[in-house]
Amino acid sequence: MAKPYGDDLRRKFLLAYDRGEDTLEELADRFLVSVGWAKKISAQRNRSGQAERVPHQAGRKWRAGAEAQRQVMDWVASKPDLTLAQLQARLYNEAGISLSLGRVWHLLKKLGLRLKKSHSTRPSETPKPTASDAKSSRRASSRSRRSG
Repeated sequence: MAKPYGDDLRRKFLLAYDRGEDTLEELADRFLVSVGWAKKISAQRNRSGQAERVPHQAGRKWRAGAEAQRQVMDWVASKPDLTLAQLQARLYNEAGISLSLGRVWHLLKKLGLRLKKSHSTRPSETPKPTASDAKSSRRASSRSRRSG
């Protein structure tokens, strides 16, 4: 992957453009950069007001800011048995943040909170085998049977 041009080249290029030395196309040819790059940095400087490159932060941008994270921590501290759906609804109603259940789960994970099974819910439908119900998977051999 190509490395970005340095900030010194950006500043020199934009300074020459501000002085009115040449057009963007002629300056791009003189500085050995593409015309697209010249237009892009000129537009960026017009938007942001700075000649330096804005640092790129990779990864997903969290919609739940620090304030929402504190609220979730407070909600869970005051009522630890809130479900993901209840947290999702509170985030939407009280903080105006719309997150999917998966994102709420990732938010809890990021905050170091864990989900625990609720003991007040019905047990799972799969019954556990017991000593009286269990059947052995071993076949009895003919040698082990007593005759007589």
